[in-house]
Amino acid sequence: MPSFKSYFPWNQELIATYPLFSEKELEDRISAASFAFIQWKNKSFAQRGEILNKVAAILRRDQEILGALISREMGKVIAESRAEIEKCAWVCEYYAEHASGFLLDETQDAGYRKSLISYQPLGAILAIMPWNFPFWQVFRFAAPTLMAGNVCLLKHAPNVCGCSIAIEKLFTEAGADMGVFASLIIDVADVEKIVSSPVVQAVTLTGSERAGSSLAALAGKHIRKSVMELGGSDSLLVLADADIDKAARVAIQSRMQNAGQSCIAAKRFIVVKDVEDLFVGAILSEIKKLKQGNPFEAGITTGPVARPDLAEHIQKQMESSIQKGANLVYGGKADGCNVMPSLITGVQKGMPAYEEETFGPLAVVMTAKNEEDGIRLANDSKFGLGGSIWTRDLDKGIALAKKMESGAVFINSLVKSDPRLPFGGVKQSGYGRELGAQGIHEFVNIKTIAGDS
Repeated sequence: MPSFKSYFPWNQELIATYPLFSEKELEDRISAASFAFIQWKNKSFAQRGEILNKVAAILRRDQEILGALISREMGKVIAESRAEIEKCAWVCEYYAEHASGFLLDETQDAGYRKSLISYQPLGAILAIMPWNFPFWQVFRFAAPTLMAGNVCLLKHAPNVCGCSIAIEKLFTEAGADMGVFASLIIDVADVEKIVSSPVVQAVTLTGSERAGSSLAALAGKHIRKSVMELGGSDSLLVLADADIDKAARVAIQSRMQNAGQSCIAAKRFIVVKDVEDLFVGAILSEIKKLKQGNPFEAGITTGPVARPDLAEHIQKQMESSIQKGANLVYGGKADGCNVMPSLITGVQKGMPAYEEETFGPLAVVMTAKNEEDGIRLANDSKFGLGGSIWTRDLDKGIALAKKMESGAVFINSLVKSDPRLPFGGVKQSGYGRELGAQGIHEFVNIKTIAGDS
């Protein structure tokens, strides 16, 4: 029987084997979602919120167990896994509290006796989610989607099936009816069967450009709404007047957390020439403090990357960049999935570290002539998810942020996703938004109602 296997990335120990759904099992899940939607859409915001708040409570109760599951399946340092579970609880509580306000009927003066805009659920929403934040990526989508009255179908990454099943169990324990949230253990070949189902009215994906292009094409073929978050190569722009020590500390935190496997990690450090030596010295000092190893051991700051092929890819990107003229300042070694935190400088156009998304613990430094050249370098990328600017002049930072081609820019701060703020990208980083009021509006029918006597 076809199956997915889950391995502990640190030593490649087999954790579990998960048989793929049969055709009947998949059809039963789709049918259950259809029936569940009829009931769920008619529940009040308070009733839906009660379920989400119960899920939050269970997440906190089982934080240690669920955090350990994350670390076992994809290698995240255990402290980061626990923090991921807490963030999931937060997003559940946030939408349980605010969804009714975000989706309140809006009156509009349009010349009728009464005219209003009403927000109503669509149906079942299919989510295809990645392994790097196996709980947060799901809850970032699920909390607003469920509170809007939709139901959720999840196809998770093959290497985190345990996390996928655990999330479904959370909703079941919280009292959600069968079909409100369903985990599907399926291969890519089954995706079109789901997208083509009349109950499925939208799709969302966080993943690669290739996967996003494929799913967007399917969504277009079957006339389904879609939201795509397809990664990034975020720039961290350091100006001459920046707090260099703080910029370096946050730069390494951003780049190295989750072993560098974050869409919104700072992947390209762009520093103006006047302070290049100071900044490189500061980040070298920070990177030397890191310790790569078993994510469950005390003192470990950087776990393994999630799969052997990912380790090989980041090494090839680094080695090719060095062959093309970049300078290896620190690191450069790997043992299986255990990639040493590394630093290269002198990165220029034409190198993989300049042109591609680097998904692993590799810090990349590029030199800008001045502030405007820094913005040029930041925008010279096919991606546009996030970015940060470091300057003591906040007004100047805001002015430059408006010139940066990305879905978000943080000034003197770590780029991160937050339930209160919209999240998403431009260019090849995708389209649509998650989180904030904007995120919950992606998967609703924005209905006009107008009438005269």
